[in-house]
Parts: sequence; structure tokens; C-alpha cells
Amino acid sequence: MSINRIGTANMYESTITNLGSRQSSLVDLMEKTTAGKRVLRASDDPVAAAQAERARTRISRSESDQRVLGGQRDVIAQGESELGKAHGALQDFRDLLIQAGNGSYDLVARGALAQQMESLREQILGYANAKDSNGLPIFRGLGSSENPLQSVPPGVQNSLNAGQNTGGDNGLPVSLDGHAAWLNVPTGNGVFEVGSGVSNSGKAWADVGSVTDPSAVTGATYTLAFSKDAVTGDVTYIINSSDAAATNPVVAATPYVDGQAISLNGQQISIKGNPADGDSFTMTPSSRTDLFTVLDQAISTVKSGTTGATALQQGLGRAMSEIDAGMNRVQAMRSYAGDQLNRADRLESDMQDRALTQEGARSRAEDIDMIKALSEVETQKVGLQAALQSYAQMQKLSLFNYIG
Repeated sequence: MSINRIGTANMYESTITNLGSRQSSLVDLMEKTTAGKRVLRASDDPVAAAQAERARTRISRSESDQRVLGGQRDVIAQGESELGKAHGALQDFRDLLIQAGNGSYDLVARGALAQQMESLREQILGYANAKDSNGLPIFRGLGSSENPLQSVPPGVQNSLNAGQNTGGDNGLPVSLDGHAAWLNVPTGNGVFEVGSGVSNSGKAWADVGSVTDPSAVTGATYTLAFSKDAVTGDVTYIINSSDAAATNPVVAATPYVDGQAISLNGQQISIKGNPADGDSFTMTPSSRTDLFTVLDQAISTVKSGTTGATALQQGLGRAMSEIDAGMNRVQAMRSYAGDQLNRADRLESDMQDRALTQEGARSRAEDIDMIKALSEVETQKVGLQAALQSYAQMQKLSLFNYIG
């Protein structure tokens, strides 16, 4: 039989060490419970600490992306607002054009209309040169000077680079394509434009024309030349073509009927009134112009409208068609801006969802189960109290207490 001696001092030291360990463990648990975190230091759980740090980094990135998206959304929202104002001003301009067609208006009345139209034109130019909160033009597209559109009637000089940048996976464009919004208006009806001869002396005018068969349009320029028989007064017309391969005239002498549609190669126009001998009208392929040239030509037409009702009617008809096309371009860009704002809402929702997911990952990695932790605190308190009481009782024991 072996006998092991355990000294009283050694037993006391072991007990005190155990009490210290219990107290340290309780303090650590209470600190974590107060902070609500299972991992306060990387040494507590290196893997969980790394996971939590990675989640916090991703949350920070998501918050940064949301702030950037908010700034981009403000620019697009301002652009959409400016386009809405421009569209309203164009509608007012169009209403004034309709009023200008009133045959009872004299030079003074049309002059007043022209002044209102000039004011609206300047307003629209201001909307086109609008700047964002950073002082950059909203409609600069792929780049421009500080003021991309300079008024040089008729029309404007521009420094816009055509094109629309993209916002990437987590952002919106930082500008809108001003070239598409303001500088891409088709002349005439969009396929061809009708013009009257410079030396026309009759009282005939043409509408803006229409396309009856797009596949038959050749892109050639056609000239309708009128002849009037000096004896009978009968009016006929021939149509010549600019196409070198065509045999002129492409339409032989045909009696003119007031208002009757004239069709050729998928294109159709109507001429009304009484043309004089030698009068002519042209049908040339449509080109592209800027919205402000259209507005300036419309204003010029209204100002000079009293010199001839036929010129006024033809000018107003063309101006109405081109302004409608310009309004469509503005509205199309406004729709694009609206779509980008909807996209911003979707992106923001996705970013918030990702941030919420990462917050969950961080919480699982480092947050503490409060119910379990509080229960453990109470358990350790009871254990520590019991150990302290046991130690206190042990301290009272000695040989003299036993003998006594």
C-alpha cells in the first residue's frame, strides 16, 4: 500500500487557482454577454473572427454601393424631370403653332405668338443644358464641354459626343445621351421631306407626305414640275428623278387635281391650291437635324406667315411633323430615364438583401445566444459561490478544531 502526502499549503493553492479560474471564466462570460458577442477577440475563435470580418467588409461595400447608387439616381431623376419640363414646353410650343394657323391672325398677332415661341425655345435650351449637383451637364452623353449646346440661330452648335454610357452591374449611367434627345430629329415625315421651289408664284402648298410602301422607297430625289396651258388654263405636272438610272420624266404629263394624292415608289403627297406655270415641289430623302433648328424654322415661318397663306400652311405642316418627331425623341429619352430609376430601385433592393444576408452571416459567426449565455452566467455564479463557501469551510479545519 502506498501513501501519498498532500500538503495543506498545496491543497490551498490548488483551490485558490481553481477559484481564480472560475472567477475569470465568469468575468469573461459576463463581458461577452454584456457586449452580446461570443467572439470579442480573434483569440476567442479565429475562424469565426475571420468570417465575421469578411461579412463586415461585404456589408461596408454594399453600403458604399448604395451611397454611390443614390448619387447616380439623383442625376437620372433630375434628368427625367428636365425632360418632362422640356416635353411640356414643346407641347405649349405646338399649341402656339396651331394658333398660328388661324387665318384671321394679322402680323401683330403672329408677332406676339412668335415672341412666346422664342421664350419657350430658350426655356427648352436651358433644360437641355441643365447641370447636376456636381456642375456637370446632365445630357453630356459620352462627354461635352461645360455648356454643350450654344445657341446659334437657326439651331445650335454642340460639343456632344453621341452615345450612352452604361452603369455597370451595380450602378446607373452618370449622364444621359443629349445627342439622341436633342440632336436627332428626322426632317419631313422621317422618310422624305417635301419642299417648294424658290421661285413658286402660285397659291399651292403640299402636306408633309406619307409612306405607303416602305419596301418600294428608293431614296431618290423627285421634282414635281407644273405647267399651265395659257389658253385652256389646264394644269399638268411631270415628275423627274435624281436617280441616274431612271428615265426622266418618271411620270409623264398628268392632269393636276386639287388635293388628289400623288404617289410614286411608295411615297405619297397631296398638293392643294392653284399652282402657277413653272411652280415645283421636291421630295428629298429625310436627314437629321437638331430640335432647336426645327423650333427656329417654325418661329421664322410664323413671323413671315402673312406674306402668303400657302407658304404658311406648308411651313406649319412641316414644323408640326418635325416637332412631333422631336417630342418623341424627348419622350423616348425620358422613358429611358424612368427605366433606369426603376432599375435603381431593383438594385437597391438587391443590395439591401445582400447586406442582410451578410449581417446574418456575421451574427452567426460572432454573436452570442443571449438566453443560453444568461443561463450559463447564473450557473457559473452558483458554482463559484459554492466553491467559495467550501473553501471558507476548509480554512476553518485544523487538528486543534478536530481535537476540540
